[in-house]
Formats: sequence, C-alpha cells, structure tokens
Amino acid sequence: MDWLHEDRWLDGDGNPSPARMYLDPRGRISRRSFWLYGVLALTGLTLLARALLDIARWNTAEAEALVNLVLLWPAIAISAKRWHDRDKSAWWVLVALVPVVGVLWMLIDNGCRRGSLGANRFGPPPAA
Repeated sequence: MDWLHEDRWLDGDGNPSPARMYLDPRGRISRRSFWLYGVLALTGLTLLARALLDIARWNTAEAEALVNLVLLWPAIAISAKRWHDRDKSAWWVLVALVPVVGVLWMLIDNGCRRGSLGANRFGPPPAA
C-alpha cells in the first residue's frame, strides 16, 4: 500500500497536500490553515455547489442535503486536526452537535486559541 506512505501526502515544502487536508483526520494544522481550508474554502465550495444545483433546478432540500453530505468528511478532518493541535482528542468535533453554542464554541476554540507549543501526542507542530 504505497499510496498510504506519509511523504505522498506532503507537498514540496512539507505542508499537507489538499488531499490530506480534506481526507485524513490525523496530524495537526495551524489556526491559519483552519480558517483558510476549513472555513473559507468549505464555505466557498458550499456556495458554489448550491448555486450550481440551483441552476440545475434541484429541490432546495435535496441540494442542501447533498452538499452537506459531500462536505461532511472534509469538515470533520479539518476540525479533528485543529483539535489535535490543541492537544485534544478528535472526539471534540462532536461539540458542534450542540445546537448554536457548539458551533460557536468550535469556531472560537479552534479559530482563535493557540495550539500547544512544540510536539504533542498528535505529532510535531504545524509548519508556519
């Protein structure tokens, strides 16, 4: 299983490739990566997909369900890596299931608070 080799998931600078960023929940990412890949990029993809499905005249509820289903795993993977940077288990992703407060908590905790300094049980600190 050569495709699972760790180096394949990294670009030339040692940063995670987009495939690893969205598909692999292991490792750590910085706050900057969380905002760029987890919030901005996924929000942009959501808006684009919804617009395309609206143009294709999909039922709104079906379009929303499809977009949410397709982007669920990438959102979990990004959030899990951010929790890892804070030296917390990926199970903290489930805090987002708490209505209203959970999503706010996740955004503030993952998007604003600094990760643990140095290596932790989830790996070395993310590349600056």
